[in-house]
Parts: sequence; structure tokens; C-alpha cells
Amino acid sequence: MAELSESSDIREVVRARYAAAADRIAEGGAGCGCAPADGASSCCADDDLRTTDGDGVEVFGAALYGDETAGATSASVAASLGCGVPTAVADLREGETVLDLGSGAGADVLISANRVGPSGRAIGLDMTDEMLALARANAAAAGAANVEFVKGHIEDIPLPDAAVDVVISNCVINLSADKPRVLREAARVLKPGGRLAVSDVIADDGMDAATKADMRQWTGCVAGALTEREFAEALVAAGLADVEIRATHRVHAHAASAIVRARKP
Repeated sequence: MAELSESSDIREVVRARYAAAADRIAEGGAGCGCAPADGASSCCADDDLRTTDGDGVEVFGAALYGDETAGATSASVAASLGCGVPTAVADLREGETVLDLGSGAGADVLISANRVGPSGRAIGLDMTDEMLALARANAAAAGAANVEFVKGHIEDIPLPDAAVDVVISNCVINLSADKPRVLREAARVLKPGGRLAVSDVIADDGMDAATKADMRQWTGCVAGALTEREFAEALVAAGLADVEIRATHRVHAHAASAIVRARKP
């Protein structure tokens, strides 16, 4: 297994894998999710990005949304690679501005846009041109006029300070090699009193070194994950308060999906 020591190397591996997933989606194939390579069934030719666990249970992707899809196109939901539904716990309100970190094909942005209404705004941030193209096509198909998709990195959000009311993300922060910086950036762009509500993978305390070092698992949302304690400490260090981390379902022998919420004082 190759080990990644540089942030730029990790970023490029992640970008390439998700670009390939976007290409598959655009061609009418399965986008797949970010389930682990530990015996799970696969829907991907390269065997890296999966939606099910070893028992065939859907732990990533569209199956998690249930009735939480109002405003999104069926294509954007079908292309979801996430581990949860952050919009279900973000308490979005009319007129708010929402930022989705790692917006992918746009499902969570479109759901957010529907909830904040015409007086609100939903912004999707993604580093992958292929995913941005999919998201913009999905937004056009949905007729969403209060949506914008921006190219950039979640470690260096291209927005001014105190620009948004809510930051959401769906199984993306764990893919960054500098998660504390991502959370500091999220805190920076939040308005005072603003909220963070993300779905992410939380590692068990006993995750083995081999899993952490596996390069492929960086795009499988597992090897890059923080433990609950590490995530909570990073949120507080970023200046956020009222931290809540609640596991929702297992996604790996060493990790679970969780809802993570916090507030900017």
C-alpha cells in the first residue's frame, strides 16, 4: 500500500478518483459512494468507491436520503457520494445563505436552496471540474435560481469572512489532509451565531495503522477520518461552540458515519 505524506498528493488522489466518478455518472453509469475496501460489494470498475458494506447494506449515497430530497433532481441524488443527509439536521431557514463544502453533483445544495427559498442562497464549493459541471447541469434542470457553484479547496474557502449563515458538508472533511484548517475556514466564513452541520466519517479510537496508511482509503472516507475526540477538539480550536457529535450508522469495521454540529459564538 502506498502511503501519502504530502497534502498535495492526497488532494490529487482524491480529485482524480472523484473526477472519474463524475465521468461515470455523466456517461450514465454508477457514481458509487465512498464505502471502504474491506470486502464490501462494489459498483465501481476500479473497486475504490462503493456504497454498501460487507453485508450489502447501503451505507453511502442516495439510499440515505429517504424523503429529504425536495428541491433536488433525481440525478443529483442518485449521484450522491455522501454518508448522510446534513440538510436534515441543519435547521435551514428562509433567507439564509448556505455553503456546502465538497458539493459534488449538487444534491445537498439544491435541497438547501429549496429550504432557504428565493430570498436565500446556496453555494456549492468543489475542486473537481467534472463534479462542478454535473452540479451546474443539475441546478439548471431543477430551475434553481438561488444557487451558485464555485471552484476551490475546502482548506482555503474563496469567500469573505462572515459570509454565510450555515456550513454543511457530506462526507468530505475527512478527505482533507488538513482537517483543522478546514474547520478554521468554516468558522471564518460563518457569521456570528452561524451554524455548522455536517455528515462525516468518525474513526474508532482503535483504527489500525494499516488502514490509516492505505492510500486508496483516502478516497474511501475512512483512513482520513478523525476520532470523535479529535473532531471535537478541532472544532473548539477553530472557535466553534456547542459541539454535538452523534453517530448514525456503521460504515466500516473501524468507523461510523456521524452528524457533527457546532455554532459560532
